[in-house]
Amino acid sequence: MRILLTNDDGIHAPGFTVLEEIARELADDIWVVAPAEEQSGAGHSLTLTQPLRLRQLGEQRFSVTGTPTDAVMMGINLVMKDNPPDLLLSGVNRGANLAEDVTYSGTVSAAMEGALAGVPSIALSQTYPREAMGDEVPFAAARHWGRRVLEPLLKYDFPARTLINVNFPARTAEAVKGIRTVGQGMRDYGRLQIIENKDPRGYPYYWFGLGPMVGTAEHSTDLEAIADGYIAVSPLHLDMTHHGSLEALGQVFG
Repeated sequence: MRILLTNDDGIHAPGFTVLEEIARELADDIWVVAPAEEQSGAGHSLTLTQPLRLRQLGEQRFSVTGTPTDAVMMGINLVMKDNPPDLLLSGVNRGANLAEDVTYSGTVSAAMEGALAGVPSIALSQTYPREAMGDEVPFAAARHWGRRVLEPLLKYDFPARTLINVNFPARTAEAVKGIRTVGQGMRDYGRLQIIENKDPRGYPYYWFGLGPMVGTAEHSTDLEAIADGYIAVSPLHLDMTHHGSLEALGQVFG
């Protein structure tokens, strides 16, 4: 089995090292094509207004000066064009990609691009317990449970244009309760915080931050699975049509 690895935290990120360790437990033919620098929050963007640079860092190991989507495109259509991957793994992201996070996430978007190319694709993210941890984020849960989550998925028949989103809880490996297959949750949009400060010259600048999470009452989404101490495994699909609205929308236009 040939596996393509990528991420959005950059090729030198600690979580990417964890992903490589997990992947090498599953296969011998591992290819790396990942962003040269961190691209968190890049979503499914691609670079159109400037050239990309592809740099070979080792055998079957490349960095791209672009977004996660750029990296996957370069990986599948250039680096591996003569020997395409059987599986794409993206991550392990530093921080959760739950609920509406998937619309912003470069980690999930890399898996989306793989799915568009017809490659079974899985995004993996590690939740962490508090803000401002930087490179101190612990990946023990992902490292210990990664193979146990991925091995069954190697036998899974991915429907066309779908991907799997995996999130590991912010717990020690021993404290993880197990694995739940759940749907995508939705947080309260009002949790956005805009933090203002001033630079040394007196001009204002802003950071986006997030307030406390507001989940739903039922325990059937990725948000609740993580809060309950389980690994959340969620199937996502790329058809964004709201089929339930087609008839009503058609009536608007007669």
